[in-house]
Amino acid sequence: MDTKIIKQYGEDILCYRLRTARQKKRMQYKDLEKQLIQLGKEQKILYQQRRNLGWEPLTPAVQKGWKRFFVLREDVARSYQGEFFENILNKINTYDWSHRKDFRIRKRRFGRKKYEIKEQRLIEPNAEEFKKLDLNEKEKNLFHEEWRYDFAGSIRRYFVFNEPWRFQLRVRPNMITKVRERNETTETRIKAIDNYLVKNDLEWTQLKLTRGSCKWRHRDFEKYNEADPFKDWPLKRILDNIKEESSKE
Repeated sequence: MDTKIIKQYGEDILCYRLRTARQKKRMQYKDLEKQLIQLGKEQKILYQQRRNLGWEPLTPAVQKGWKRFFVLREDVARSYQGEFFENILNKINTYDWSHRKDFRIRKRRFGRKKYEIKEQRLIEPNAEEFKKLDLNEKEKNLFHEEWRYDFAGSIRRYFVFNEPWRFQLRVRPNMITKVRERNETTETRIKAIDNYLVKNDLEWTQLKLTRGSCKWRHRDFEKYNEADPFKDWPLKRILDNIKEESSKE
């Protein structure tokens, strides 16, 4: 409380616990933050309810664009190792979707717009994801290591399949045979919360309160740079250092 008010009305006014303008403003911010946290919890419950509704069949089925995925080449599928490579493909296959059958995308080259075929590759897992694939020793021998920078600018180890020529891309119509069931009460409440956050520009504030700040956004801070031993190292020097350590082992 302001000392001027105490001098004017005496110390007895302290028993009323009057708040200053600054304290009132702070309480408004705290109330807003509590409201955003509660809305975040409610959103999680509503999203979980939506996921648990299940699916219902769609008759007749509807085609929406085209899907592309890898399959075994015919000669590999007929060989005695066809089942072996089929098992590997099931773990590293990727699926893509496009509204065009030729999977061409528009790119600008020297001021002109040209269409190029969209690239699609097999899964190249990092060290943690590679363990989760549950590969046996024979299957692991068909992968080699590559060190690359990830989206956060950190050097990471990835595993790449040695023989991608055994697979080929195949395009098939993307048929929708089922749709998720809807609950109008749940959908209305989700839409109301989203509209409130968007119109008042509170999405980032809620994200910061519920999830905190992302570490990779602050990687330039000193406390995070200290944990990176390869800071400001060129890629060639990092690879040479890795080879030296592996030879010592």
